[in-house]
Amino acid sequence: VLIQTNTGTGSGWVYDTDGHIITNNHVVEDATSIQVTFQTGTILDAELIGRDPYSDMAVIKVEAPQGLLHPLEVGISSELLVGETAIAIGNPFGLANTMTVGVISATGRQMDATGGYVIVDVIQTDAAINPGNSGGPLLNLQGEVIGMNTAIISNTRDFSGIGFAIPSDTVTREITSLIDEGEYEHPWLGISGYNLFPDMAEAMGLDRDTHGTLVASVIEDGPADEAGIQGASDTAMIDGVSFDIGGDVIIGVEGLTLDSFYELQVYLTRNTKPGDTVTLTIIRESDVMNIDFTLGSRPPPS
Repeated sequence: VLIQTNTGTGSGWVYDTDGHIITNNHVVEDATSIQVTFQTGTILDAELIGRDPYSDMAVIKVEAPQGLLHPLEVGISSELLVGETAIAIGNPFGLANTMTVGVISATGRQMDATGGYVIVDVIQTDAAINPGNSGGPLLNLQGEVIGMNTAIISNTRDFSGIGFAIPSDTVTREITSLIDEGEYEHPWLGISGYNLFPDMAEAMGLDRDTHGTLVASVIEDGPADEAGIQGASDTAMIDGVSFDIGGDVIIGVEGLTLDSFYELQVYLTRNTKPGDTVTLTIIRESDVMNIDFTLGSRPPPS
């Protein structure tokens, strides 16, 4: 469907016969009015039901006459393989009901979200995506939604062969909460950190082959603070750049080894919710230990 607001245009797709339509948060977040145009030419007013800025997902709703709504089946994005056919549908540059075809170029990408967070498991495709495609479905050859077209990398703002889609697994995970509660709560560690690399590990007296998430700082009264996680206690100059070092290094969760901050975020996003208690494996001053950690809920974007 074509989505028009007082701030611009975008795309969306029908989720159910109750009138729920899924789109990107950035299509509707500042809108004071929302209208949906269907392929039949029918135009209906819509209301915002829920949104999640952290995954750039939103749900709007229309009151539609019987027979107008044709929900799409939602597929399983975790089963995608590179090289599969991908079909993008949307309204690029306001050209309604445009279809482009390509392949799944990569899976497991990450994309910047608000507040310095990332969206995980993002799908990369070379099916042409342009301004106005945002919120439209990315389909497989069975007609199942495997993603939601969201962004491109381009120096000109026009398609350059690299487009990104929010995975359908994210839609499946969040949709009930967005409809029922108007929001989705993400698990939250309450730290800032970065990947440990060899020179940094050596500066901390660790083996250069040590991998994990170095905790740079701990947010006061956050989950990590309550769990006793320790942030950086020193600095080191590495190749002329100052790094905070000396904090705990998170190397695993629930017995699973995690080599990077991204892998940690992927695990928490896929497998946990706020209030869950997980066991983190950390290195503290060269000692390996396990810490029980109760996850918090990520604060709303400021």
